[in-house]
Amino acid sequence: MAVVKELIRAEQDGSLSFGNYELGEKSKVSDFEHEGDLYKVKTFNEITKLERNGMFVYESVPGTAVHNFKATDRVVSFCVEAVGDAQITLELEAEKEYKVFINDINVGKMKTNLGGKLPLSVELGNNETVKVKIEKL
Repeated sequence: MAVVKELIRAEQDGSLSFGNYELGEKSKVSDFEHEGDLYKVKTFNEITKLERNGMFVYESVPGTAVHNFKATDRVVSFCVEAVGDAQITLELEAEKEYKVFINDINVGKMKTNLGGKLPLSVELGNNETVKVKIEKL
């Protein structure tokens, strides 16, 4: 896979791809319409952030490229790549338990905090792509 040169795009399967960790300066796209929602992405080598209708959805430090991002009431799934390891935070339902899968391996259960934030670390290297799936229990 590769970085998303246009910063955000809709894929044919209805998912979103976003982020460019190769940029040296902050870049953003606002008011990207997708399936009735407005998305905003901010990205560069230090951070990638996605908002939907003004609400937090995804953030990574350092910046990442995210491919085929899909979010339903029960499952969030995407592939992520970066130059090195990344700390990712997702906005989910508050105080709920989720099962986390990295490359189809169940790495355990995690509970969101009062604000619904779920932090996770992903080991990446040499622009490697990792598949992430979070399922609500």
